[in-house]
Amino acid sequence: MTIQFRHIFRTAFICGALGFASCDKFLEERPSKTSALEVKTADQLEALLNAHASFYSESNRYAIYSTDDYGLKAEMYKAARTPFNLTGIQCALWDTRYLPDDTRDGFWTNEYKKIFTANMVLSLVESVSGTAEQKASLTADAHFIRAYSYFQLANTYALPYTDASKNEPGVPIKLSTSFDEPMARAPLEKVYQQIESDLSEALKTTVPLVQNGRARHWRASTTGVKGFAARYYLTRGNYAEALKYAQAALDEYGTLVDYNTEMRYGRTQSLVVNPGTPEVKTVVLQYPYTHDNQIDQTDMLGWKEFLYFRMLSHDSWWYLPSEALLSLYDKDHDLRYRYHMVEGYSYDRSMINPGYDYPGYVFFFKDRMPSGPTVAEMLLTKAEALARSGKPADAMAALNQLRAKRMEPGSWVNLSATSNDDAIAKVLQERRREMPFVHRWMDIRRFNSNDYPNDDVSLSRSFFPYNSAAVQTNEAEKTYTLPKDSRRFATPIPQTEIIASNGQIQQNKY
Repeated sequence: MTIQFRHIFRTAFICGALGFASCDKFLEERPSKTSALEVKTADQLEALLNAHASFYSESNRYAIYSTDDYGLKAEMYKAARTPFNLTGIQCALWDTRYLPDDTRDGFWTNEYKKIFTANMVLSLVESVSGTAEQKASLTADAHFIRAYSYFQLANTYALPYTDASKNEPGVPIKLSTSFDEPMARAPLEKVYQQIESDLSEALKTTVPLVQNGRARHWRASTTGVKGFAARYYLTRGNYAEALKYAQAALDEYGTLVDYNTEMRYGRTQSLVVNPGTPEVKTVVLQYPYTHDNQIDQTDMLGWKEFLYFRMLSHDSWWYLPSEALLSLYDKDHDLRYRYHMVEGYSYDRSMINPGYDYPGYVFFFKDRMPSGPTVAEMLLTKAEALARSGKPADAMAALNQLRAKRMEPGSWVNLSATSNDDAIAKVLQERRREMPFVHRWMDIRRFNSNDYPNDDVSLSRSFFPYNSAAVQTNEAEKTYTLPKDSRRFATPIPQTEIIASNGQIQQNKY
């Protein structure tokens, strides 16, 4: 956490808890560790955690661009450079030279902001007025926020957690609001011990997901915490625990969106392509109804499959699907392809003169995609845990429960498996179809770290050379690779954080 953010954190969080009228006085005072206005009630802490706009966004460009779901191609870049930013290209080519100097990397900072908020709640909850039940709820919620953010950070900036990597650098562990707390990176094993400790405390919550007929998924609930626990244990390769928590979450809440009856096209957009040429034409792009609302969070908050409200986003507004990802869909019957793969989306990204026709994946607006635990993820986790535990028929039953809500009715809906290996392969393909871009980076990390060789993934792309300033399109393409055992599965830490820590934070070694 850089020095420049420290007073910002205190200002933002105290303003949220006490109301903006009280902040005028706070902002007029000279910044210091003792200038904060006093928080006296549990209701003020409730207001802090109810500010979901401070928590839901996950702008993890590394996870989005770095996988084989992302379809960066040299010919596309040469046709039009406007839709592509250099940082995204560097992420897609697994750069280690220039990415550390990216001053726009907000993922590290934003996750530590959430951790700071959780630490603030935990430091104050026993001293404020309120019922024991309310304080217990706030405590579990804060532990959940902290566990979730440390899990996100560790799965971005550190190597995958294994016995071989447990002593590798993890991320700094901040458990208080003190600015004097050491910033050195803790060993990866210690980070995961902290995640499990926080998760254990979060699982003590008694708050239900559904309250007064509505899913209150922007706060911790018994269902949401179990959903995260299922994700955590799946990543760790503990399939028994992953299955236990996925099933427990589904037992509490199993509502799926039926794409046959509950999806529709929302907005349309007309564009002129190849103007001033004989090939001029007008195209109409159709977007899913989840694209309707561009400004507020109504549609996102209303997505009824959420167990915990988190959204992935990025700055280029183009989830560019690879040919490999596109090939996984039954384009005639899979309604996820129909409603989320917007044909000709390249035109929306200004590739109209000359025209270059390529689709884009769209869920909410142009850059927002569900990343928090959902009912669909729980079914996929259940199916994978069953498949990896030698129960292929049960795995397919869980998988087909999801497919029935995602595909047109017909013989193509229900899959069967001839073996454990076949079941695992089909589950992992369905996982990519259902959650492209969102989980793929984390999935590849765990696939390459487990003891099952059939799911290993080595990544490669053909693209132009580049430097810190530009892509060199006048030079021949070269092949970029990310082998399964590469240390680059740990993303470079922002140089600004290393400098601000006075050298306590050490960069990853490549």
